[in-house]
Amino acid sequence: MRILVTGAAGFLGSHLAERLLDDGHAVVGLDNFVTGSRANVDRLRGRDGFSFVEHDISEPLEVEGPLEGIFHFASPASPVDYLEIPIQTLKVGSLGTHNCLGIAKVKGARFLLASTSEVYGDPQVHPQPESYWGHVNPVGPRGCYDEAKRFAEALTMAYHRHHGLDTRIVRIFNTYGPRMRPGDGRVVSNFIVQGLRGEPLTVYGDGSQTRSFCFVDDEVDGIVRLFHSDETQPINVGNPGEFTIRELADIVVEETGGGSTVTERPLPTDDPKVRRPDITLARELLGWEPKVSLREGLRRTIPWFRDQVEGGDARARTL
Repeated sequence: MRILVTGAAGFLGSHLAERLLDDGHAVVGLDNFVTGSRANVDRLRGRDGFSFVEHDISEPLEVEGPLEGIFHFASPASPVDYLEIPIQTLKVGSLGTHNCLGIAKVKGARFLLASTSEVYGDPQVHPQPESYWGHVNPVGPRGCYDEAKRFAEALTMAYHRHHGLDTRIVRIFNTYGPRMRPGDGRVVSNFIVQGLRGEPLTVYGDGSQTRSFCFVDDEVDGIVRLFHSDETQPINVGNPGEFTIRELADIVVEETGGGSTVTERPLPTDDPKVRRPDITLARELLGWEPKVSLREGLRRTIPWFRDQVEGGDARARTL
């Protein structure tokens, strides 16, 4: 297949593009490098079947040649990013999704939307099944990301129902692994960088809030399985293992050398208190479940961050 991957310079998009190339597909990567890394694209440039377009998918685009698939992964995905550029975040979730769906319609391509567990907001149902409609503050600071993804899901289903477009929707839960930006503000990257430096780990609130962390290889495998399935309903792909932020901090301290303490700061507005996917559908319909434990995944991730920190990565210095 020849497949377009938007957001191909990002953490998850670059891993996805690499997996698709490994599977023998041709990949057209697209990114505007607002939050993506040129190094992530450079590692793919020498691969057979890979080409790249620098473009903001919020603007119309014509793609030459046939396409059999589109993975729409372009979007800021960490609070630090989407709180800094909220309008661009809303545009890529709305206009960008619309443009991608238009390309899929013209090309007759299968379309997969990268949605998020953030569509559940600060959930009142736990764990979160796909049937749960969520508890989102549309006018809060996180609304730019949450509502962009909720709109993107609605638009995708409208194209599926009205135009008969072949669509998939994956709801991605917290994912981590190599190629995360050291300064992206996500809890795993923050903790690892602080632990490697021997600095206090910054915990927001008392650390009792929970998250479920999925290693990137597991996440990508679930996404690819969904793309090749016949499932048009949204599917959760995440690790159901649930940890408090304090528990995560303790593990990171152990794995990075044990020299750090913990410091607390006020909890951000609308920060979810709990987050854990119900992956019943992924197990039953995709034959998927995660294989990598949190501790093992961190051990496979920390060396990446150590190279970035010791190499004086500019983004790492902004933490």
